Amino acid sequence: MRAFVFPGQGAQTIGMGRELAEAYPAAMDVFNEVDEALGEDLSKLIWEGDIEELTLTRNAQPALMATSMAAFRALQAEGFNITDADFVAGHSLGEYSALCAAGAFSLADTARLLRLRGQAMQDAVPVGVGAMAAILGLDFAAVDEIAREAAGDEVCQAANDNDPAQVVISGHKDAVERAAALAKERGAKRALMLPVSAPFHSVLMQPAAAAMADALAAVDIQTPAVPVIANVRAEPVLEPGAIRILLVEQVTGSVRWRESVEFLSGAGVTEFWEIGAGKALSGMIKRISKDAETRAVGTPVDIAALKGT
Repeated sequence: MRAFVFPGQGAQTIGMGRELAEAYPAAMDVFNEVDEALGEDLSKLIWEGDIEELTLTRNAQPALMATSMAAFRALQAEGFNITDADFVAGHSLGEYSALCAAGAFSLADTARLLRLRGQAMQDAVPVGVGAMAAILGLDFAAVDEIAREAAGDEVCQAANDNDPAQVVISGHKDAVERAAALAKERGAKRALMLPVSAPFHSVLMQPAAAAMADALAAVDIQTPAVPVIANVRAEPVLEPGAIRILLVEQVTGSVRWRESVEFLSGAGVTEFWEIGAGKALSGMIKRISKDAETRAVGTPVDIAALKGT
């Protein structure tokens, strides 16, 4: 069995997707459609812009989705389709890419939703108030306990359960720094403050969740062609009403990636295709499921290697 997985924020690079667009008209059409939906030349920023501007949440989210969808459309041009996967999943914003590939959202709606999501997340907390840190070498239960202990009267919570030894915490800057120090005292190999503009996937994102609730209420959602693993439940969802609710919960809730991959492996998935920029998810998947086979699908060379699969 096979799953298509879609990367989240942090995978962005200048030039991503350009080779796909040059090799496949269907991939170029994706970038053109996203530009049109947003009313700006996002593809120029992706291919020729400044990495700091691309990394801004409002830009990175639709840009990474566009790159993933360009790779997916290139796959389709080579005869693959969504039904060649038994499940789809995505990490944070990648869940929107997964839903778009599975036909739940139109490409234009996905681009507009992610632009709004990125801007709302950026605006939810003043710069400097929130922070995130990656804790390496401790499992989720240990980090969750540390985050709760360090929070005090502030917010600090386990935000991303990425793999058995990588958990990201999020919340008020002072509380996150306290938790990072406490994690090192309790045996973490490293505790790295992350270069992000806001404390994503924490309750501090509630204003962004409210904005997404309004936006999602106005968007048409179709039943996806294959089950989508919801980040906040780590289990499949197909019903449009449930998708709408879970995407709102996702803004403030934890990304349960480790559990999502464990669910997929338990369901019989042995092959994971990472569709879009980078290979970060493949690394996480291999640390979660040692027997999993991972394939990158981000360039024409990657796609050529899949022919006959």
